[in-house]
Amino acid sequence: MDWTFIGFSAAKILAVMAVMLPSIAYSVLAERRVSAFIQDRLGPNRVGPGGIWQPLADGIKFLLKEDFTPSHVRKMYFWLAPAITMIPAFLTVAVIPFGSTLGNQRMVIADLNVGVLYTFGIVSLSVYGIVLAGYASNSKYPFLGGIRASAQMISYELAMGLSVIPLFMLAGDLNLSRITEYQTGGLFQWLVFKQPIAFAIFLVAAFAETNRLPFDLPESETELVSGYHTEYSSMKFALFFLGEYAAMIAISALMVTLFFGGWTLPFWGLDQAATTFAGGLLHIAIFFGKLLGFMLLFIWVRWMLPRFRYDQLMDLGWRRILPLALANIVVTAVWLWMTHGTP
Repeated sequence: MDWTFIGFSAAKILAVMAVMLPSIAYSVLAERRVSAFIQDRLGPNRVGPGGIWQPLADGIKFLLKEDFTPSHVRKMYFWLAPAITMIPAFLTVAVIPFGSTLGNQRMVIADLNVGVLYTFGIVSLSVYGIVLAGYASNSKYPFLGGIRASAQMISYELAMGLSVIPLFMLAGDLNLSRITEYQTGGLFQWLVFKQPIAFAIFLVAAFAETNRLPFDLPESETELVSGYHTEYSSMKFALFFLGEYAAMIAISALMVTLFFGGWTLPFWGLDQAATTFAGGLLHIAIFFGKLLGFMLLFIWVRWMLPRFRYDQLMDLGWRRILPLALANIVVTAVWLWMTHGTP
């Protein structure tokens, strides 16, 4: 048994969790501050300087509130659903290369050769938690929210999966680290410039996958009270809440890796693999800087765009985005055949 490998893997897992959990908490604070700025109000500003301890106060509140389970729910599934919703986002992060190297260690927990297939397989599991929550609540509004979530996930999961096929055709690999390395060598080597249509489709699908506005139909407070988590309270509700932000972080990290060069930066030679410890830390900082940009985009869109009607959501997914993703695959294949002789 390779104890060195196990030790370094455990250290990476602890490091990622130590960063991700506070990031989830402070994403909530960032959302509240950004929404306050957009709406010309103050937002959280009492608990610590600038409200920086507000996430801690919220966490303590969730822990101390009464954990009430209604008598009419299906209890086993009711308890299981929040955990199923939370776990996939953490599993997805395991294959994201968040840096180049530190010493002789690659900055990825599991450098799988089929990393992208793994991420799509895991991300799609989160819908089971939402559907279970709607079913287990034994109430009409959560049930409608669960049905909406499953239909929405099927619609946009297909488009999201098809949108990244041209990337694999160009990079010739499913390994996320090698897709990042393919994007070294200059700004226009980033796949967002080679495949802007694929990025646009993936971005729209990402909003639908994470149930964020303008595609938050499974919650839709104005129609379904609070959708699939209407009956939840205390820490079980917090798990749904945290799962949403964990999914935002995971999908943002995936977009950074697939389209924006991951840890690369095409200036001053910073898109090459690290040769020093400081260079490795710089690459990690570059990755998280790009990740922060996508998180702010998710937050900004929520407070700037109205919610789609459900028929508009389905029409966009099946009649607009899906055919466009298929057409993009065909065009990319024809272009590769014309320029390289093989699709």
